[in-house]
Amino acid sequence: MPTFLIERNIPGAAQLTREQLRDIARTSDAVVDGLDTDYTWNFSYVAGDKIYCVHEAEDAETVREHARRGGFPADVVVEIADRFGPATATE
Repeated sequence: MPTFLIERNIPGAAQLTREQLRDIARTSDAVVDGLDTDYTWNFSYVAGDKIYCVHEAEDAETVREHARRGGFPADVVVEIADRFGPATATE
């Protein structure tokens, strides 16, 4: 299944409390349960005024539908082509 990077512009995101993040996670989980398709939210990073999420879905439109139903911004949705890290240098 394709993996997507989602950039969400949320002013003050870095100041969201653990409780607020928990509420967002619960909303996301409920939306995933109602999508009626394979969908996996892998993880998210909070940085400055943005939240970056990595999700697996059939296509970008399904990712956008998740955002619409959850009331989340999805300012950028791109398919991840590959990933690498320090170990790549010695492969």
